[in-house]
Amino acid sequence: MSYLEQSFSVKFDYKIYFTNTLFHIENPTLANFFKGRAAGGQKIYFVIDEGVAITHPSLINEITTYFKLHKEVQLIADIMVIPGGEAAKNDTALFDKIIDAVDTYGIDRHSYIAAIGGGAILDLVGYAAAVSHRGIKHIRIPTTVLSQNDSGIGVKNGINYKGKKNFLGTFAPPIAVFNDDAFLNTLSDRDYRSGISEAIKVALIKDPDFFYWIEAHTNALANREADSMNYLIKHCAKLHLEHIGGADPFESGSARPLDFGHWSAHKQEQLSGFRILHGEAVAMGIAVDSTYSFLTGLLTADKLQRILNVLLQLSFEITDPTIEIRDLQSPVLKGLTEFQEHLGGKLTITLLTDLGTGKEVHEMDHQLLIKASGYITDFVKAYTTVNANNN
Repeated sequence: MSYLEQSFSVKFDYKIYFTNTLFHIENPTLANFFKGRAAGGQKIYFVIDEGVAITHPSLINEITTYFKLHKEVQLIADIMVIPGGEAAKNDTALFDKIIDAVDTYGIDRHSYIAAIGGGAILDLVGYAAAVSHRGIKHIRIPTTVLSQNDSGIGVKNGINYKGKKNFLGTFAPPIAVFNDDAFLNTLSDRDYRSGISEAIKVALIKDPDFFYWIEAHTNALANREADSMNYLIKHCAKLHLEHIGGADPFESGSARPLDFGHWSAHKQEQLSGFRILHGEAVAMGIAVDSTYSFLTGLLTADKLQRILNVLLQLSFEITDPTIEIRDLQSPVLKGLTEFQEHLGGKLTITLLTDLGTGKEVHEMDHQLLIKASGYITDFVKAYTTVNANNN
């Protein structure tokens, strides 16, 4: 027998920029990024989340004015505005529309597709960029807490297909991410809060001091104190980037610690018809897996209660009919099978042994999950009663 063999590695690097009013003509952040990269003839094509365009009605004009002054790349004047939210990832017609624009405007591998919006729009546009010409340079400009501290800064892109979340997708790092905190000012309280759950998640599995900081700043975060949120986003992003730069950035193995609390969250989003936001589902998933960790003897009762209290103090719902596990036929339990299928290989779930310390397990006791769901329901009732009495 004979064979040939080749082995090589590809180096990826990209920066996360933190700024305010990115498209103000006196803000050099974006222009400086293109300087030294422009080789002549490069274009940039923008896709904007419709919700962002509505809440920032001058945005398209600001982009146009910015690139008239800063001419390092050629702006395609026909800026695309498409509906945002998870529905964008369910609509393959939107994917086709972006591909058509790439073809129509001659966006080549040396040009850029920039996406402005929440995580769903970034996922959709990133996927289209990754598969067009086998990879067009992609710039992400996240506009939500969740996308600025988690989804928008990572290396994953995708769309939902056949009723399954992220069934089609790629690992393709952006060429740069620009976090503009001015976009956060127009978020609803619900969207603003939603992204905090991903910070709680990464703190619980990687950084106990960060969890203690969140615990101490729940009031400031709930009241939308800008300095506290900016710190949360930057530190959360740092922890996510450190993980991505580790041994398995493209998740070729079955371990996926950053998906703590996600096996049920992904299924719950689907079961709710995406009525429940991703961050809200993650908060409930954190509650389920933390409680399960306690019931298996991995986590102490006082630490579990600290986790649940932080979630409740930030006004997260930590239970809902779509995630309740009443019996072995409860629909959310199918999320375990789908999660394993999405991971490949054996089921791998991250549980907690301490605040800031995760542990991988390869099976979940369904009867114990039923108990965990009941525990959470009782905890919420007790919490509500105490608060009512105190008021």
